[in-house]
Amino acid sequence: MLTFLHSADWQIGKPYARVQDPDKRARLRQARIEAIDRIGALIPLCNPSFLLVAGDLFDSPTPSSSDVSAVCQAIGKLEIPVLVIPGNHDHGAPGSVWHSAFFQAEQQRRAPNLKVLLERQVLELDSAVVLPCPLLRRSDNSDPTAWVRQLQWAELPPDKPRILLAHGSVHGFEASDFDADDDQQASSNNRLQLDAPLVEQLDYVALGDWHGLKQINPRTWYSGTPEPDRFPRTNDYQGGQVLAVSMRRGNAPRVEAHATAALEWQQLQVKLHSPGDLERLEQQLEPLLQAEPGQQLLLLEQNGSLSLEEHQRYAELLERLEAHLLRLKRRGVIEQSPDPSELQELMNRADDPLIARVAAGLQAELQQAEEAADPQQRQLLQMALAELHRAAGAVTCG
Repeated sequence: MLTFLHSADWQIGKPYARVQDPDKRARLRQARIEAIDRIGALIPLCNPSFLLVAGDLFDSPTPSSSDVSAVCQAIGKLEIPVLVIPGNHDHGAPGSVWHSAFFQAEQQRRAPNLKVLLERQVLELDSAVVLPCPLLRRSDNSDPTAWVRQLQWAELPPDKPRILLAHGSVHGFEASDFDADDDQQASSNNRLQLDAPLVEQLDYVALGDWHGLKQINPRTWYSGTPEPDRFPRTNDYQGGQVLAVSMRRGNAPRVEAHATAALEWQQLQVKLHSPGDLERLEQQLEPLLQAEPGQQLLLLEQNGSLSLEEHQRYAELLERLEAHLLRLKRRGVIEQSPDPSELQELMNRADDPLIARVAAGLQAELQQAEEAADPQQRQLLQMALAELHRAAGAVTCG
């Protein structure tokens, strides 16, 4: 029985450009490097013969020297062979990291167990036959697996499991359904033609490119990235694992997923229309705010409308979340809709007729915008009333 680990899409050096805080960006990048140690923790448990990385070990074909050194150091501690193919992010064209003198020196010094497969040719190991399909440029119209179809299968060792190692999309499943916030989009090329006659000759197909766990057929799997890097679009999306694969030649593989993620990517849908809604949201978020900071990322899908006072309270809650989380991403809008008492308070300020006149004018324009069904103008006027309300409160306190 052969056992090995299947991983992909480490994308070390991912910039996380949408995260504004440089310290938080650094934490996100560091978590991806630390995932290598968490993969290493599985080795005593699974006793694998080797680790396959199905492309995109780095996020770029020209990563920084510090990322190269950190990766080689971490891989060198794994104490099993690590076989890697270039993917679309870290392709194997001339001038890429794999050809640099610095990488080659660091590999020899720190990670002699790392082998980068830049050739599309049979690699025979003691316990398996690996058929690597490296990407030699970021986007390729040709099928990286085409060379495998030219093999004389009868000439391969009859008793060794055959493993195809590739990176790209397969027919019927597009591996480019990424969150729009990603720093880079996947290529629509790099299509893999994994038809039945080819797969029947193989025992396992280890794929990369899709960042979630996905089984294509009993022998073909995407492992996903060991440390998630995006908010999932679907409820069945699973990121943050490595696959342990056990098999014999000619038998269906046994595949087990092992969790490796350190960070928590959460999603929450909220509808706010009353003080009670806001209070329930505060109670729902309190456990998250009490947890260890800097470990969670939250996608808040929001809609609704709150009074000026309650909207200010909501803004203060968001400020707490921004400080506590690695990232707070919001979709949608919570409108600021002054309730009648707030409008009356502004328009009946005998001690400050200027504020009263401005409030009355804004309210009249707001009614016109609502009658004209102009949402952009309506939101702008609501924001103006909210600022006036805050300014009036500051004047009163002063």
